[in-house]
Formats: sequence, C-alpha cells, structure tokens
Amino acid sequence: MAGIAIIPALSTSDHYRHFMRFRVQLDLFAGPMDLLWYLVRKQELDIMDIPIARVTEQYLEMITVLEQIDVNAVGDFLELATRLMEIKSRMILPRHEEEEKEESEVEDPRQDIVQRLLEYKKYKDAASMLAERGQLWQRRFARRANDLSTGGVDPAEQPIHEVEMWDLVSAFARVVRDNAVTKPSAIRYDDTPIEVYMDRIRERLTIEPNIAFTSLFHADMIRSQLIGIFLAVLELIRHHNIQVAQQDLFSEIWISAKAGDTEVTQAAA
Repeated sequence: MAGIAIIPALSTSDHYRHFMRFRVQLDLFAGPMDLLWYLVRKQELDIMDIPIARVTEQYLEMITVLEQIDVNAVGDFLELATRLMEIKSRMILPRHEEEEKEESEVEDPRQDIVQRLLEYKKYKDAASMLAERGQLWQRRFARRANDLSTGGVDPAEQPIHEVEMWDLVSAFARVVRDNAVTKPSAIRYDDTPIEVYMDRIRERLTIEPNIAFTSLFHADMIRSQLIGIFLAVLELIRHHNIQVAQQDLFSEIWISAKAGDTEVTQAAA
C-alpha cells in the first residue's frame, strides 16, 4: 500500500506557502509506476494489451491533481507521462499499408511500459507477501501492555489501509474537475490551518456516522480550500481518527470515525 508522509514544509512569508505548510510527499510505493499499476489493476485491464489512450488520459488527470498539492513531487510522474504520450501518438497516427507492414516487424510501442509494469508487479507482490507474513507474526504473539502505545512511532507515517491512496487522489481529482468554475479576476488564497478543517470533519462525525467524501466540498470553494480539506482527510487517516471505505471503483468514498477514537468523542463534548 502506498504511503503518504505529511510533513511540515519550509515556512515563507508567501500566503500560499503558509497555507501549504503541510505537503504530501510521495514515497517509493507511490511513484509513477505505482500510479500506472493502480490504473491497470483497478480497471482489470489486460496488462499485455493496455488501452494506452484511456490510461494516459487518466494518468494525466491524476498527476495534475498531485501537481496542485505539491509541484515538487511530480517530476518523475511527468517523465512517465511524456513517455505515455509518445506511445499514444505512435499508436494513433495514421500509417500507410507499407509502413504498417514494416511496423508489424517492430515491437509494440507499449512493450517497454508492459515490461516495466510486469517487473513492478513482481516487486509489489513480494512486498505484499512480506507484509502478510508480518501481520501473521503479529497475530501469533499477544502485545505487551507497553506495546499498546504508539511506541515512539509517528502515526502520521503509517499507511492507509481501508482505501488505497490512489483511490483518494482519484476521488479528489473528480471533485476538482466537478468544481471547476470560471477563475476570478484576482487570485485568492485561503490560509485556514489544516487543523481547522480537521476539527470541522470531527465535529460533523459526531452528528453523522458516515460522511460522503464529496459532501465535504462545495462548488463555490476556491482551489486552496479544496486542497486544505483533502489534506485534512489524509491527516485524520494518518492519526487513525477516521476510516474510509469504497465499494466499487470510482464509487463514493465514505468516511466514518474510528471505533473508540477519543478525539472525535471529545469533539462531541
């Protein structure tokens, strides 16, 4: 499962930088190949016959969202995006019969991507197997009392389990697309602290046991507000205050309080 570390960013006098004092840092599991593998796997596509045009469009939409959250995190993603667009162009350009005959003797332009995906799949399968073994080992031995605490482990570094990180990014991409409105003449930023958005979500959970992810956003919100709420959701997941679930691909993501979470309980007081 891809991990997201939310860490303090460098402080500057710029209002936008102040707002973005939390930024999303993608780790090795959430690199460009992980995103491509997610798109292929979630849609149950044939890895040997990838519909490159559709996947490229979805890939570009996802990294557009990542770029708005942290422009410094998408360099490698853009490199793969360029490669996908090159392959897409080669496959859709019209060719004469003689050229097609020559091309048939050359490898599929997708072959390089397919090979990289197959190698990445082996890597992911191995990582999943090790994770399962670790979970089995933990279940075999009862925790000691002093192990019930965080044990010095930052909960903000823990992975998301119920819904994959890319499921959340995909849902947020749809929110951004659906909330696209005419840009105002003057650029506006929202410097509301992430903690404020977190508290609002906690308070709402004391009234509603289940919250639709999309209901957190409104059409009149500016882009920085959308990002602030999205980061607040990630932060709440990190600290095990909430859990998220999704039944089907591209279906609604539902947010609920973690059983026994004290912070949500305190918000109700």
